[in-house]
Amino acid sequence: MPDWQGKPQATTMLQACALAGVDVPHYCYHPKLPTAGNCRMCLVEFGTPAIGPDRKPVLNPDGTPKIVRSVLPYEPGTPRGAIACATPISPGMEIYPGSPPPGRCGRRARIPAHQSSAGLSDLRPGGRMQIAGVFGAIRPGGQQFCGGESPQPKQVDLGPRIVLDDERCILCSRCIRFTRDIAGDDALGFSQRGSQSTLTRFPGKKFDNNYTLNTVDICPVGALTSKDFRFQMRVWFLKESKSVCASCATGCNIVIGSREDKVYRYERVRTRRSTPAGCATMGG
Repeated sequence: MPDWQGKPQATTMLQACALAGVDVPHYCYHPKLPTAGNCRMCLVEFGTPAIGPDRKPVLNPDGTPKIVRSVLPYEPGTPRGAIACATPISPGMEIYPGSPPPGRCGRRARIPAHQSSAGLSDLRPGGRMQIAGVFGAIRPGGQQFCGGESPQPKQVDLGPRIVLDDERCILCSRCIRFTRDIAGDDALGFSQRGSQSTLTRFPGKKFDNNYTLNTVDICPVGALTSKDFRFQMRVWFLKESKSVCASCATGCNIVIGSREDKVYRYERVRTRRSTPAGCATMGG
């Protein structure tokens, strides 16, 4: 299947599961961005055909290949997972996306802080947060998180159009990869380490280019917000109308969000062929 640049590459576990109609929870993966694999949310168990001493496949009594689940070499009783977004499939491989996540921790330490700060009314990117559905899918009923929360900065001014609520950030790096690889403006990065890690702009450099608002669109948790729309209206109150952007001659398809004859925002139309860049900031 094609990679984020449209070049042929080996099909990954995540792509194979999507083709089979199976949803694998993920945060950092985006089909139009380079693969980072840093959230570890798409960790899945897998098995490969057993190979005998003669280097031939080992067969079951019914003649089917014997599949051996991957385990940790130093702890044979513990399954060894692989990140589905970056691991290519191989002939005869079996994937078990519905099994209990093998040590799926990733950015879960950041999730409780996000849940307590966002509240139910905000759990939806730019008001439609991906984190709510994924969090419910990976958290068994009754499970609780232990440990304290690490305070993170709030209302961080990144530039003329973007405000960051860092306690919501789960360090997926989508915005970093977008600005570096798509917009060509390497202005964002992580500072500190461990639980103290935060998203920030480079010292002395404002996050200001024609595509900054697109980072709000691709943020899965609503950590990046636009100054002109920030907390002005709940998105489920908005009436969405299809239109065409008139700010330049490109003619991008957009969706206008309005209520009571007042326009609150407009967004690009997401299609399978569209890129994360969408419209330029000067044009939407």
